[in-house]
Amino acid sequence: MADDVLLETYQAHRALLFGVAYRMLGRVADAEDVVQDAWPRWSAADRSEVRDPRAYLVRIVTRLAIDRLREHATRRETYVGPWLPEPLPTDAVAPAATAPDGADRALLADTVSYAVLLLMESLSPLERAVFVLREAFGLGYPEIAEALGRDQPAVRQLAVRARRHMAERRPRYPVDARDQRALTERFLAAALHGDMAALLDTLAADVTLVADSGGHAKAPRRTIEGVDKVSRFLEAVGPDAPAGLVAEFTVLNGAPGVYVHGPEGPYAAMLLEFEDGLVRRIYLVNNPGKLGHLAG
Repeated sequence: MADDVLLETYQAHRALLFGVAYRMLGRVADAEDVVQDAWPRWSAADRSEVRDPRAYLVRIVTRLAIDRLREHATRRETYVGPWLPEPLPTDAVAPAATAPDGADRALLADTVSYAVLLLMESLSPLERAVFVLREAFGLGYPEIAEALGRDQPAVRQLAVRARRHMAERRPRYPVDARDQRALTERFLAAALHGDMAALLDTLAADVTLVADSGGHAKAPRRTIEGVDKVSRFLEAVGPDAPAGLVAEFTVLNGAPGVYVHGPEGPYAAMLLEFEDGLVRRIYLVNNPGKLGHLAG
């Protein structure tokens, strides 16, 4: 292939490659680095070995992401407080048009949800790769086997283990998208106006709050459980916040959320999970290193 054709092919699949890498790694910068690192390998590839450019590029990115996952295992041991994926607008993680046949927008959004990304943290790197390629992007077992350098029976075993693990632990809280927005806006209005009675009306009795500051901002270093403790934390957050902040409804990782920003840029992002019309889980990200891509 000529250099311009190589670049055109790479760019045509870039959104798909980022979608794979982000689901594998949960970090925007890491996913972008992996996609960038795929370019020299793609441009130097033996063209006689490239039967399907998309599959070849996915193989490169998957293997690079697996290597990076293994590197991250040791870093997580020294991370301050809980670790959460970087919140990301859903449309940024490979729209359905770039995915293989059968992987529709709803499925793509589901596989990038916080609930799923956090569950995948307990999978091995190979199990995670198989789950992402199979469940999110609908790749066949022959393609996945080639991407991982494994035989098909081994890949099928990995898929069974990953699927069983996810099914056993995956929360199921079906809530209509319009109801999700209405509930989020009720939660946001109550929090902004300091209306604790209204705020309590939005929270489940067993609500939990998980915060990720990475030690760079004020946040609890352990999960807060129960409506009393969570509401007290939310009540205390307001007075400590800088002046000039704006909080608005947004959609992150396929879920309703709140984006907080001010004159100096992004301040925090909050994602919500619901059950029976109430907020059951709150994810708060105020680690500055995980918010820069939300600016603008």
